[in-house]
Amino acid sequence: MSLNIELARYNMVEQQVRPWDVLDSRVLEALTAIRREDFVPPACRNLAFADLCLPLGHDEVMMKPVVEGRVLQAASPTREESVLEIGTGSGFVTACLARLAREVLSIEQHADFADAARTRLHAANVRNAKVEVAEAVRGFDPGRQFDVMVVTGAVNALPQHWRGWIKPGGRLFAIVGTSPAQRAILHTGRGETDWDEQTLFETDVPYLNHAAPPKLFVL
Repeated sequence: MSLNIELARYNMVEQQVRPWDVLDSRVLEALTAIRREDFVPPACRNLAFADLCLPLGHDEVMMKPVVEGRVLQAASPTREESVLEIGTGSGFVTACLARLAREVLSIEQHADFADAARTRLHAANVRNAKVEVAEAVRGFDPGRQFDVMVVTGAVNALPQHWRGWIKPGGRLFAIVGTSPAQRAILHTGRGETDWDEQTLFETDVPYLNHAAPPKLFVL
């Protein structure tokens, strides 16, 4: 074990994530227990704990640790709950969700990302997360409902059919709106059709495929 790595991990949690109002002890424990350095691209390993978005390829990024913390705290799955994650990316958030929840199904549109994430999750001894390759906006149907849904890529507008994937009373976290001022919103079900929406913070992440704003025609 490298003391420098453990000190960097501690500083990430205590000096970056916690001061950004991430106070859920279970989330902080997950961010401490899951080795983030094992999920970043090898070329970025020295930046694993930095307050930066890290490039993954395919114009995708690994979110800043502070944003990952806020996402996990917003979703806050319990050990009895199932989670549907849209956008596996590196697999780090998947691993954290799996530590918090009973099971995680993660959907990734890039097959190479999915393969790499499966390898990392297996190496991290995460056994309650499954990664499938699919395009989640138009080309996927889980065929079941989940307690919690976490969307790690942005959408210009929330696809209405996604709400049908959530059990009554469940929660859906998504980043919605126009870059560079997208809004992180927690949608909480109230019965079969009513939903509460709570805006949590602003951020800026890449859009999911088929979810970007329409391009404006400019002369």
